[in-house]
Amino acid sequence: MAALSDLHDALLVDLDGTLIRGTEPIPGAAEALDRSGLPVVYVTNNASRSPGQTAEHLRDLGFPARASDVMTSAQAAVMMLGDHVDAGARVLVVGHESFRELARQAGYEVVYSADDGPEAVLQGLSRELTWGDLAEGCLAIRRGVPWVASNTDTTLPTERGLLPGNGSLVAALRAATDRDPVVAGKPAAGVLRAAADLVGSRRPLVIGDRLDTDIEGALAAGMPALLVLTGVHGTADLLVADAHRRATHLAPDLSALAAPPESSHIDSAPWLDARVENGVLHLDGLPATLDGVDLARGVLRQAWRHGVSALADPGDGARSRFADAGLLVG
Repeated sequence: MAALSDLHDALLVDLDGTLIRGTEPIPGAAEALDRSGLPVVYVTNNASRSPGQTAEHLRDLGFPARASDVMTSAQAAVMMLGDHVDAGARVLVVGHESFRELARQAGYEVVYSADDGPEAVLQGLSRELTWGDLAEGCLAIRRGVPWVASNTDTTLPTERGLLPGNGSLVAALRAATDRDPVVAGKPAAGVLRAAADLVGSRRPLVIGDRLDTDIEGALAAGMPALLVLTGVHGTADLLVADAHRRATHLAPDLSALAAPPESSHIDSAPWLDARVENGVLHLDGLPATLDGVDLARGVLRQAWRHGVSALADPGDGARSRFADAGLLVG
């Protein structure tokens, strides 16, 4: 029987919340990628490490990654910068030193102060970022130069929980400058298309844990997407998601790659008898054996079909099954 991985020629995989949590690997993730037998491109919105540092970090956690297997949002931002400034332009980087080094390697002159006449601002996550760094970026952005953010993830999953991501820092500069940046990383389609091009893929599967970056980016790039429930977003979030953030597949983790595709495909979920009353979805005669992610997929299929997100209490003791599936009922 065909597995989900058999339908694709590469995997474009998110890191934080999908493969790792901070300094810890998600159990079984490395083994699942290896069993797929497919080329893997590690696509991350985390701009605080260079491709080489990211690959080294992944290797330390059991993933056989090389720098050439990595596509970071910082790389995408530097690529995108060429659409806004001339080669060799002066650039102020509000972010990690590895981000500055990528800009230098691309031929840009990196400056450290708004007084040095930067012609553009690049912004990415750095855990060492200071108020002074944000202040220099603020001054330059307010002068009207192009502003490219590596990503706008508001949170960063770690082994300790969710911490502020680059999007939270972007929000500070947005509030201080009354401007919006151009965003390079997911959900922009370009970073995923560039990742697919790294391995010559024409049938990639995008895998991630966030609807607003991984899934939205995949759909923007015209690629199928698998949402895994190991990170930020869950089934309740997917239930209320707009159409441009609705995953193709839903699974607890990466073990879905070795399973038949219909076992994670939302539009192939078990058919449930459903009706809508006053904008609320009522499900009648739920099979007693349907639970977990299979129940979630069935509910999602009907909710999206009927254009509603509110669920009626299913009764007959099924409320606890809904809760176990990550679904809330009215």
